[in-house]
Amino acid sequence: MWAINNARQNGLDISFKLVYTGRSDDPTLEQTLFADLQISQPDVYLGVDCDSLNELTGRVMAEFERYLAANKTDVVIVVDDLASTMAVAIVTKKCGVRLAHLVAGTRSFDINMPKEINRLVIDGLSDYLFTAGAGSSSIVTREGAAMSQIYMVGNILMDTLRFNHSRLRWPAVIDSLGISEGRYLLFTLNRKALLSDEGKLKRMLVAMVDAAGEVPVVAPLRKPASDVVAGLPATRWASLTPHFFKPASDVVAGFGLPSGSFFAIEPLPYLEFGYLSAHAMGIVTDSGNVAEEATFNNIPCATLNSYTEHIETVSQGSNVLVGEDAARLGQAVGEMVAGKWKKCSLPDRWDGRTAERIVRILAEMK
Repeated sequence: MWAINNARQNGLDISFKLVYTGRSDDPTLEQTLFADLQISQPDVYLGVDCDSLNELTGRVMAEFERYLAANKTDVVIVVDDLASTMAVAIVTKKCGVRLAHLVAGTRSFDINMPKEINRLVIDGLSDYLFTAGAGSSSIVTREGAAMSQIYMVGNILMDTLRFNHSRLRWPAVIDSLGISEGRYLLFTLNRKALLSDEGKLKRMLVAMVDAAGEVPVVAPLRKPASDVVAGLPATRWASLTPHFFKPASDVVAGFGLPSGSFFAIEPLPYLEFGYLSAHAMGIVTDSGNVAEEATFNNIPCATLNSYTEHIETVSQGSNVLVGEDAARLGQAVGEMVAGKWKKCSLPDRWDGRTAERIVRILAEMK
């Protein structure tokens, strides 16, 4: 939004509305996020909420069609690759409105993934393909997009990181653990495939903590990941002795090793998590966004997956892919702790000016 406000101050006549397809009381829409990022709440909530992705797609299409009928719109910008994003993209084109896709050209090359289908549909319909890097631009070119549609604008996540870098804050809960800045590993977990395989998850957690040695592992976990990790019996972890601590008013589980610790804590607000990730010794994650943050901050990162949609985090950045292999994870963590990580650099146009480029491009197309 700051890029639009800057353009307005420079004389451009631009107006916009932020549309959220869910409910205003959606529990996954953390209210602190808007304050942390210094952006306004959505102008419009479509109010769609259902478990079936196909039903959600149909309901979002119906609600967004009503929105476009009542609100003159020059261009719709959709972000990422959710079912709701695809629904909005389809309606936009059916209504004859120009469509722009932010983070276009990301691919897993696994057509069995619902998100992969969404990506193909959205990119195929878009008038403007805003890509984060050369790899994504190459993908949409090979799939038949005209060069005039493709704009390598950079990674929008970097805008957020640069804008908020000086506003990041040390999480108070970490003080209660006796952990020092730069002397911990950060661990995040969300993938259903890992959460559903308790044996594999246990092996990977043990490999990670053993390799970390004296370095504690801090894990801000959401449900159901927190439930799965807390439910792993301590007796099934070699040498583990369970203990508990109370950050704020909630009890969260921690498992102490003789040589180190694994602390599962509540999810953190954006500015606190950002600080934790920016000052970690290393990061272990299954999140593409967290891996991108690690590259931006030049923090060693091991991703618990065999692929990444943003390959530049591996080819240029600080990320390595260890899949679901406990031995490879242990090796990567050992190298993090020993300070023996690969040399890396910031990918092209990860400079925090992506939003400015997008606003300028769209303004010139009016």
